[in-house]
Amino acid sequence: MSAKPASPQSTQWRQVGWREHIALPEFEVPSLRTKIDTGARTSALHATDQQAFEKNGAQWVSFHISAPGEPRKKRCAAPVLERRDIKNTGGKPEERFIIETIVILGKYHWHIEVSLADREQMEFDMILGRTAIRARHLLVNPGKSFVLGPPSTFAAKAVAQQINIRVEH
Repeated sequence: MSAKPASPQSTQWRQVGWREHIALPEFEVPSLRTKIDTGARTSALHATDQQAFEKNGAQWVSFHISAPGEPRKKRCAAPVLERRDIKNTGGKPEERFIIETIVILGKYHWHIEVSLADREQMEFDMILGRTAIRARHLLVNPGKSFVLGPPSTFAAKAVAQQINIRVEH
């Protein structure tokens, strides 16, 4: 008798829509419409005015994140994990800064790697790629949107107590 593969019911999968609201508490972004993109390996965040600098012997990058409907007045900064060639939507590789941050999706939060990209012409300021959702038991329903609701303020407060906010005032 052959073994059956695990079903979504037996592994407690969480259904998400093809688009969801996420929060990026380290950058004081309480809600951002995000596309859950299983076709993209790496997550990407719309970041403008990117500037590399050195801090305590490590490479960092500062940048602006646009809040929905308004320009962002604060600069964000994060340590650079690496620079990596990532294919843009046209299929051409471009070198991008890769950083790590915490994402809140519904009541769940975890660390993700994200590339900083110019997404000015894209519908979503962020895409959450398959590497970020791998091992999170998320089942993407392409026929639904905003299944998990807004990012949990309880999760955001818990995360905020654990981190140093990386926004320059």
